[in-house]
Amino acid sequence: MGSKRLFGKGLSGSGLFKAASGAVVTLALSASMSVSAFAEDVLGQPTDKAMGWQPAGSALKRQTEWFYNDLLFPIIVAICLLVAGLLLWIMVRYNKKANPVPAKFSHNTLIEIIWTVIPVLILVVIAIFSLSLLRDYNNMPKPDVVVKATGNQWFWTYDYPELGVTDIESRLREDAKDIKTAKAAGIPYLLEVDNVLVVPVNKVIHVQTTGADVIHSFTVPAFGFKIDAIPGRLNNTWFKAEKIGTYYGQCSELCGKDHAYMPIEVKVVSDADFDAFIIKNGGKTRAMIASEAAASAAAAEEAAASAATAASASAEAAASAAPASAAATPANASASAAPASGAAAAH
Repeated sequence: MGSKRLFGKGLSGSGLFKAASGAVVTLALSASMSVSAFAEDVLGQPTDKAMGWQPAGSALKRQTEWFYNDLLFPIIVAICLLVAGLLLWIMVRYNKKANPVPAKFSHNTLIEIIWTVIPVLILVVIAIFSLSLLRDYNNMPKPDVVVKATGNQWFWTYDYPELGVTDIESRLREDAKDIKTAKAAGIPYLLEVDNVLVVPVNKVIHVQTTGADVIHSFTVPAFGFKIDAIPGRLNNTWFKAEKIGTYYGQCSELCGKDHAYMPIEVKVVSDADFDAFIIKNGGKTRAMIASEAAASAAAAEEAAASAATAASASAEAAASAAPASAAATPANASASAAPASGAAAAH
């Protein structure tokens, strides 16, 4: 079959190559123009027409981005280009027309060693950095705040067990359910909630997740974590927000008909604002708990000192009473002996 019959009348193989090259150049130019027109990524939420991941809001997210963007993605691209180049070269060099007599050999020991050793080395490099990242996720620092997130159909319940705040139910706002009302209210579509999860900035937040009914998933892309909320099980992760602001996420495990209406909104605030939030919801700040603990310890120490003083006084009283008893004993013995002597004399 000739090239004209294969590619259509008037379009040869070289013409197809030129057309494809022109299309690639056009697409590249349009893509560059579109990228230049893209809005700057908004921290903590998805950005319209943006490409790639959300901006990092924690150190762990930046480590994850480096692992993917600087290590995995170049390796993936290099392997894809290598395989595509080899396929193209084989198609051109060893087709029936260019190579009518096929080779007789069945294998090449050197090539087989190369394509076995090189993938193993690539996987070892990936494993080294992957395990290092997993270690950073699992080696949780000492937490400053513990938050328990319970997934329900279809809302989240937040507790601060160490601070005495419980049962904060977080549901999607009614005006965020429709894109028109969300735009009119100036809030993100399907992301704004009535009661947000409040955490302090630059503090280690220990997140505990569980499910009340089915499996949910607590996910906040800007912090780089996604953790399942499973009924009857307590999963753990952590993050440390670096900037004050609002960060959005969603349930990422299909959990029923309203799965798409189960967002997560994390508000990162200053220490003072966080303490005010805890007090407003009937809890106690860490400073209050520490003050009460110090007062209780001081009271216990004072009670122990008073008990020791009382015991010492009792011991001193007992010690001073002992000589008087000893002195009274001979006198009594003399008095009892005197009548006996008189009786003996009379006899």
